[in-house]
Amino acid sequence: MTTGRSHLVAQTQLSTEAPPDGRRPTGAKEAKPASGARRGSRSGSTSRDTLAGYLFLSPWCIGMLLLTLGPMLASLYLSFTDYDLFTTPEWVGLENYTTMFSDERWLQSVRVTLGYVLIATPLKLIAALAVAMLLVRPRRGQGFYRSAFYAPSLIGASVSIGIVWRALFSDDGAVDSTLSLVGLGNDGWVGDPQLSLWVLVALSMWQFGAPMVIFLAGLKQIPRDLYEAASVDGAGWWRQFRSITVPMLSPIVFFNLLLETIHAFQVFTSAFVVSNGTGGPAGSTMFYTLYLYERGFEDFRMGYASAMAWMLLLGVGLVTLVLFRTSNAWVHYSGDESR
Repeated sequence: MTTGRSHLVAQTQLSTEAPPDGRRPTGAKEAKPASGARRGSRSGSTSRDTLAGYLFLSPWCIGMLLLTLGPMLASLYLSFTDYDLFTTPEWVGLENYTTMFSDERWLQSVRVTLGYVLIATPLKLIAALAVAMLLVRPRRGQGFYRSAFYAPSLIGASVSIGIVWRALFSDDGAVDSTLSLVGLGNDGWVGDPQLSLWVLVALSMWQFGAPMVIFLAGLKQIPRDLYEAASVDGAGWWRQFRSITVPMLSPIVFFNLLLETIHAFQVFTSAFVVSNGTGGPAGSTMFYTLYLYERGFEDFRMGYASAMAWMLLLGVGLVTLVLFRTSNAWVHYSGDESR
């Protein structure tokens, strides 16, 4: 009995000892660490990963607190004060907000901005979708055309483009000179209160590159089988566009509509340059942000300007909420049979 036990112990020791050449014997299992040590190692690795994640996030968090959240809270406080940038803010409660509704120039800036949003946003999206449908099919020089149409979106918000645009539509500009050849000249668009807003609408339409790229991506996701089946059934181009392209592309249309609407509410640089910072002629280009800048940095009424900024935020939020609410009626999501 003693001999058999000794033999078994010897076999066990031989099976766990490493061979002289370092290779693990066949069938031998690696010794597992104790469960407590494994949990401790795993916990330490998780803590290091968590710490690394926080370190990578810290620049964004610091920037968010110092450059966005902090100024927003300061602006909210200043909107309830009378502040001229040079003296201590004086608390006035809701006076800045109530004053707006009796301010004729503020009301005019709201009308001009809403008119611009209602006109420029749909026209820009229509132009973007039309060009995207032209460029979606493979053809020679496709990459060049896509780059050429997208380029204005990269430089369209610059001051230099605003200066060029103002020169093109001034009384002696290229547009008016060309139209004069066919008897349609009218001494410039920039100085005409009936046409000055359309100058900025045209500039917005020219910058359709960004939504065009998004439309292109959406058009490529529509299965070609649907168009082939529709063609076999005798559906023409318009019927295919109305029954296939529009429903399948409706999430992309909604996304672009949302972005471009918010962007249109914030137009400033082009309006400032084209109107020479005055919002003229006759206040026809007095956009909301331009009037906000005028009150804050020209009249030094920073409390009033802060209240205007928060009213703009509330207005954009309300419009965004309406768009989301109405999207249930016309946006089709793939796989959602209830829509």
